[in-house]
Parts: sequence; structure tokens; C-alpha cells
Amino acid sequence: MYLVSACLLGLRTRFDGKKLIDSGPLIIPLNKIIPFCPEQLGGLSTPRFPAEIVNGCGEDVLEGRAHVINSKGENLTETFIRGARESLYLACLYKAEGIYLKDGSPSCGSCFIYDGTFSGRRQPGRGVTAALFRLEGIPVYNEADLFKQ
Repeated sequence: MYLVSACLLGLRTRFDGKKLIDSGPLIIPLNKIIPFCPEQLGGLSTPRFPAEIVNGCGEDVLEGRAHVINSKGENLTETFIRGARESLYLACLYKAEGIYLKDGSPSCGSCFIYDGTFSGRRQPGRGVTAALFRLEGIPVYNEADLFKQ
């Protein structure tokens, strides 16, 4: 079994409630996929204000050195940590072999996240959920790894 960011499967779980464009055939059979959204598991609704990690990356959030803030200035750090932990629980419950995540997200970014200024600038790093899974030794992939080329 694999956990897959629900937005990558066409579910409207993105912060803005929009559906992602279909990226092609999956490399994993649907009966091996568990769709999930760590931000919804943490308690956030959809749609919601965009959020970014300020002063660091997912590992820094987990260590208490950085925060997740939305575009209104609200601190959502605990919500993002709760969503990451609930996602990890789900992965353990289903003995997930890995997790496929949407890059750029403050939860799911596996290669890059946004820099915390809400200016659209990217920086290398992982989101909170991706960081927690890496710390737990569960393989983390991004959307480019999910679709047949």
C-alpha cells in the first residue's frame, strides 16, 4: 500500500479547492493507493488560505525552530504537525511502503517548499509531513515519481 496526496488523484483537497490537471496513468494500481490530505487530517477545511513555512523547513517545524503561517498571519504550526502525525498513523495502520506527495506544499513538499514570504519564491526543503516520514524511514516521493512518462 502507498499513501498518495489526494490532490494528485484529482480530489479537490488543495488549499484553493481546485482540481489538479490529470498527469497521466499512475505507476501504482488503484487498489494499492490510500488517498489522504495531511492538512485536512490536521483539521483544516477546503478551501483555506495558503500557508507557508517561515524561517525554515519541515524538519525545523518539527523541532520548534520554524512555524507554518497562513496568508492572514495565523499560526497553523500545531495543525500541520497534527496532520503529519495523523498521516503517519494512517501509514502505519496500512503498513505503507511509501508515500507520494505534492511538491511545494508546506505539508507535502518533498524537494521544495515556498520561502515563507508568499511571493512565489521556492527554496529547497521538505514540508512537515514529508519531513516526519523521512525521519521515520518511510520512503517519500513526489508527483513526478507517481505517473508513467
